[in-house]
Amino acid sequence: MRKIIHIDMDCFFAAVEIRDRPELAKKPVAVGGTRARGVLTTCNYHARKFGCHSGMPAFQALQRCPQLILLPTNFEKYQFESKRIRSIFADYTERIEPLSLDEAYLDVSEITDRYAWDVAKEIRQRIRAETGLTASAGIAGNKLLAKIASDWRKPDGQFAVLPEQVDAFMKTLPVGKIWGVGKRTRERLASRGIETCGQLQQLSELEMLQEFGSFGESLFWLCRGVDTREVVVERERKSMSTETTFANDLQEIEQAVSELRRLSNELAVEFERSRHRSRRITTGFVKLKFSDFQTTTRAGACHQIDPAHFETLLRQAWDRGNGKVRLLGVGVRFAPAVSPPDDQMVLELMPGDASME
Repeated sequence: MRKIIHIDMDCFFAAVEIRDRPELAKKPVAVGGTRARGVLTTCNYHARKFGCHSGMPAFQALQRCPQLILLPTNFEKYQFESKRIRSIFADYTERIEPLSLDEAYLDVSEITDRYAWDVAKEIRQRIRAETGLTASAGIAGNKLLAKIASDWRKPDGQFAVLPEQVDAFMKTLPVGKIWGVGKRTRERLASRGIETCGQLQQLSELEMLQEFGSFGESLFWLCRGVDTREVVVERERKSMSTETTFANDLQEIEQAVSELRRLSNELAVEFERSRHRSRRITTGFVKLKFSDFQTTTRAGACHQIDPAHFETLLRQAWDRGNGKVRLLGVGVRFAPAVSPPDDQMVLELMPGDASME
């Protein structure tokens, strides 16, 4: 049985700004947008009470919360804090899998003289003492459950799912908490009256394969709390993308263009939150899967996340299929990273799910 801790900083970007400007502590604050354009990368809990969230266009956030304080991003500051947090993790284990600047998995299975609960608590106390920031933690026997658990006592708390609790915990868990289940899949399941993992468990593995293709096999186990993925120590990332499968096929290209813009915004937020924002983008690509399961990808040279560029690729790819699209994806590829000399190595935390802040 592994012992996995998922650490997730609370409203990280906004928290850093508020720490440095205490007068903002009780006000709604968001980071990343401007009054004219852009999207929020994060916001504090005061802003969330008004319905603001990461990925939301700034103008829309201001409509919901006119008193919202919008701050520009300062990634040098956030990366500096991430290095400090990562150095704390390294005092406990070498098995660290960063997910974004503000979250990471830690495999502490080799610590046998202490409970993982106590290790997580100590890490959170050190983060507060050394950075002035708060973190939440989830503790479980696998990555799926640890990540879900870290959201259970937010902000500034922790929660554990013990092995003997997994079955009962999963029965009532909303299906949207499962890794890989997004808005469209939730809607698809809801149309069948399935809202909890316990209800999803009533489907056979064959039914899941028929309904969701290859993801159905993973879903069969994930809804039971089974996740065999290991904590993977940092490796070079070659690309970044996001995609969605639709409950009903898109049959008009303008529908696809609208969805493409939404996905482009999600990708931009993920990119800006990640340690890869300094990487050089070389290529943009659009992926389509049609109703007959034919898949095509159209790519073109670019140096930034540009919705107009993606739209051009989409229109070129659209004519390759039958005009009925069941899946749409958008992404970018990076130039190979250049490693600095050993005496200049930088510790960083890495990328994320804007869909699971």
